[in-house]
Amino acid sequence: MKPKVVLFTVLLLLAALGCAIRTGARPAAFVARQRPRPDLASYFKPFPAGAFVLYDLKRDRYLRYDEARCRERFSPFSTFKIPNSLIGLDTGVIKDAEYVIKWDRQKYPPHDEDTLPFKDWWQDQTLRTAIRRSVVWYYRELATAVGKPRMKEYVHRLRYGNEDVSGPINNFWLADSLKISADEQVEFLKRLYREDLPVSNRSIKIVKEITTLEKTPDYELHGKTGGGPLAEGRFLGWFVGYVETKDDTYFFATQIEGPTYLSVRDERIALTKRILSDSGYIPKQ
Repeated sequence: MKPKVVLFTVLLLLAALGCAIRTGARPAAFVARQRPRPDLASYFKPFPAGAFVLYDLKRDRYLRYDEARCRERFSPFSTFKIPNSLIGLDTGVIKDAEYVIKWDRQKYPPHDEDTLPFKDWWQDQTLRTAIRRSVVWYYRELATAVGKPRMKEYVHRLRYGNEDVSGPINNFWLADSLKISADEQVEFLKRLYREDLPVSNRSIKIVKEITTLEKTPDYELHGKTGGGPLAEGRFLGWFVGYVETKDDTYFFATQIEGPTYLSVRDERIALTKRILSDSGYIPKQ
């Protein structure tokens, strides 16, 4: 190509670029990263209080509702079943996902037999069914078998919340000594997903598998609920987990308050899925 032709071509390209800058045009790759931020406050209007954290792995970006509350620590309640499962597996107390612990009716008399998930508790359970049904007595037996010294060591190694297991070995995660924030829930889940925890990869893979809630052609949802009383007329509901799509992974921690257990039982999941679908992270529900 002749020098004059080359110079003319370069000048044309520079002129086009200058026009794009003057008119506010942006490269397509930059525009694609500008996902609109939803008005999260509107989702939480029905609740006295709440918090939400989402971490976009591909874009290394956080989305939060009530940043101060996202940093505040609360009892993990049954979301602790995720690390409790890891610890049980890694110590050998639980051999695999099908490990059975028999229900002791005298020790754990049935209650709320007409209310989910409680009505499914009163039978022998495996690790798989216990985490799916959120069976508290199973995890109390598991923690007791692990014992206070090993539990303290593992919770510290996992860097889980305030790492305080000073409460009773069968209750410290249930409105007792152990506390964790929504931000810390997400950081723990990120390390679980990346298999960057001080436990065996086998233990991590089993826990990932048993926390799978949905599999669709578009996404795979992993998660765990939790909930319990904070004070008279105040009940906390957690839903924590992550969503794998074809091209990205999103980690989340949702937390809402309500006056009763039933007021948050279903809404903690439904609210999370509304935010994820309305924001374009998963298809519309």
